[in-house]
Amino acid sequence: MATEQRLAPGHAGDAPDALGAGAQRAAARRTGWSALRPLVRRLHFYAGVLIAPFLLVTAVTGLLYAGAFQAEKVVYAHELSVPAGAHTMPLSRQVAAARKAHPEGKVAAVRPAPEPGDTTRVLLAGVPGVSAEHQLAVFVDPHTGSIRGALPTYGATGALPLRTWLDDLHRNLHLGENGRLYSELAASWLWVVAGGGLALWIGRKRTNRKLRALTLPDRTATGRRRTLSWHGAVGVWAAVGLFFLSATGLTWSTYAGGNIDELRRALGQATPTVSTAVAQDHAHHGGSGGMAGMPYMPGMNGKKGGASGGSASADVGIDKVLGAARAKGLSDPVEIDLPTGKGTAYVVKQVQRSWPEKQDAVAVDPGTGRVTDVSRFADHPVLAKLTRYGIDLHTGTLFGIVNQLALAALALALIFLILWGYRMWWQRRPTRGRALSFGRPVPRGTWRQVPLPLLIPLALVVVAVGWAVPLLGISLAAFLAVDIVLGVLARRQAPAPAPVGD
Repeated sequence: MATEQRLAPGHAGDAPDALGAGAQRAAARRTGWSALRPLVRRLHFYAGVLIAPFLLVTAVTGLLYAGAFQAEKVVYAHELSVPAGAHTMPLSRQVAAARKAHPEGKVAAVRPAPEPGDTTRVLLAGVPGVSAEHQLAVFVDPHTGSIRGALPTYGATGALPLRTWLDDLHRNLHLGENGRLYSELAASWLWVVAGGGLALWIGRKRTNRKLRALTLPDRTATGRRRTLSWHGAVGVWAAVGLFFLSATGLTWSTYAGGNIDELRRALGQATPTVSTAVAQDHAHHGGSGGMAGMPYMPGMNGKKGGASGGSASADVGIDKVLGAARAKGLSDPVEIDLPTGKGTAYVVKQVQRSWPEKQDAVAVDPGTGRVTDVSRFADHPVLAKLTRYGIDLHTGTLFGIVNQLALAALALALIFLILWGYRMWWQRRPTRGRALSFGRPVPRGTWRQVPLPLLIPLALVVVAVGWAVPLLGISLAAFLAVDIVLGVLARRQAPAPAPVGD
């Protein structure tokens, strides 16, 4: 964010690379922010130059994703909406209609139409031509049973192809698991760059206590100072949002996210789930077969059994399962996950990710229709709730269109901060001697200006954070190694001092 140099590339200091003896003695007397400021400037500069490209890609793809929800409603309007009718067909008949049109694969879950004018989604797994990570959603008119279409869908939010494509672009650039390293690297550094820039900007303005100097650009400034003014003011406004995006982005990253999950489990703050185990005596009746070894389910997987009729001892049917969940207070929207094998239950879970969140879930015995386990979102641990809120806010679902507009504004702010940072780097370049050059980096040796009582605990904190956020630690170590090598080479190439005469 804002800094005396910028979010991205930095502004070079005027001090020489090597501190003289007098400067070292002066540095030894420094305490607090005056001692840390040169080090923060140097870190901010290099993070800006080297990490800003990753942040820029993340911001651009995030901006595109923020608009995906509204675009999805327009692009897939035929599949998502129908004229509201006076009567709704039993859910089992809707599933049977979907299976008649699409007998391929197996029914994995069903999302009944949540509101008048919406379609029911029957989710099929193992469909040829659909990847294992995705399901085929068959859209059924709940009033007539007609099929409105079928589209691949992904994730708990039921993302359709357009949003799925943009989600993958933002998350991994369509490069698979290895591509996720780019977004985790960006999230790992975003809070560092934002925090360092904010500290530098506030420290730079400490002589001017007026709030306006911190939060509004100086319209009278020109050149690099004008760019810095816009960079700093916008950075102040965006700082909290950027911290939030960094923290929530890390919660489901590969490495830092794994450490966060382990910490939550150790603290007893993991997200609870309902138990799907049921008494085995119900699974013995009505034969075997069907989907993944579960009882036969007519109209679902093309076999005979109990989901839409047949032996009640085999399966009470999806209509009674939904009724049992309703009796426990699970209102729309819900998803009904079918049993995954013998001795397992249906799971009916609320899937509303907008405020107020509906995340209750129940397990229903397929042989008796009895609720065997209940999970209430109100009873979830605090960190589990905060994680849920954070992810949904990050993905733009918690507050709907307002949430998505806020994310778009943050993405635009980050894009401009980075561009302003590079512009300041260019504006600071030397203009004599060479036609093409860049701004000078902050000089080496800034860590020597930090007193040992402050440097030692700071180093320990950096090590701890680097362990908890591995890509931050690894990349920071790589920066230091490269910087040390460049420093050694620079000293070797420096001209030897002229001999002093007698």
